[in-house]
Amino acid sequence: MGDVLSQSEIDALLSALSDGQLSAEEMRSTDNTKKVRVYDFKRPNKFSKDQIHSLQNIHENYCRALTNYLSGNLHSPIESKVLSIEQITYDEFIRSLPSPTVMGIFTLEPLEGTVLMEVSPSLAFTIVDRILGGQGQEVEKNRDLTEIEKTLVEHRLTHMINLTEEAWAEVYELKPQFIAMEPNPQFVQIVAPNEMVVLVTIEVTVGDTVGMIEVCLPYLVLESILEKLSTYFLFSTKAKVSSPEQIAAIRKKIEWAKVDVVAFLGHSEILVRDLLELAVGDVIPLRQAVAEPLPIYVGKYMKFKSNPGLNGDHLAVQITEVVEEGREEDGE
Repeated sequence: MGDVLSQSEIDALLSALSDGQLSAEEMRSTDNTKKVRVYDFKRPNKFSKDQIHSLQNIHENYCRALTNYLSGNLHSPIESKVLSIEQITYDEFIRSLPSPTVMGIFTLEPLEGTVLMEVSPSLAFTIVDRILGGQGQEVEKNRDLTEIEKTLVEHRLTHMINLTEEAWAEVYELKPQFIAMEPNPQFVQIVAPNEMVVLVTIEVTVGDTVGMIEVCLPYLVLESILEKLSTYFLFSTKAKVSSPEQIAAIRKKIEWAKVDVVAFLGHSEILVRDLLELAVGDVIPLRQAVAEPLPIYVGKYMKFKSNPGLNGDHLAVQITEVVEEGREEDGE
């Protein structure tokens, strides 16, 4: 697409035509000249715009999973977002990293090759501080992790790497496998220095601290599935039917959720005067017949009916009926 001329440039061009300084043939010959586009053979762009856009969508999904994981694990408000996606050489990526840092080396089976995930030292130390009961403060000076800190960070890094499986599920079924954690970038050589990689930079905010996560995806690793990395593929894929494994995983997560279960014995209304004069042995009649089953509320909805009784020395209820779906009653 050509450059858009400003009004002053248009006026100057018309003036040149009217004064004879510029002819129509010269303009046509100028338009017919071939456009030259700069191409750097040392840094060829191997990923199309569609593929970059697909990687953006994939890692936005990853950010949502990452936010949920870190929020629960660190008990702190977390925000994460994709900051940028760019194509650079592997050497440029390695040279941009601090030393020491936190680098997770892993594979994406069945793809061949190795992928990197780098967690900035500021974010790593913030995570460690939160785990150990602190407010999530980063260290003033970068340093190597202690043995205890390495164990804590490696456990979280492994889980963060495993989250990529869920993020890629709509495109391709990948199984991330953690290999090792390395603090020195110069000791990690997964591809040749001049090979092109996609660098995904994710900004993570933990409380008042901002850190970065960088995912390095070599072209050689993604080459076999590049045709699937297109916006059309992502948005034209039909909704998948949940597999039995997915249903079991969701059920397992739901089973850990805690809800209040209340057996409602009945209710009554009395005057404040009577309440103040209550004494041991007084009886308060409830608006609940003895022969009627007691309603059991899960949260604020009635889900069961029951009979009261004893289980050893403890009060108990026996479920006699499950309330049919669509006949839930508000307990408030």
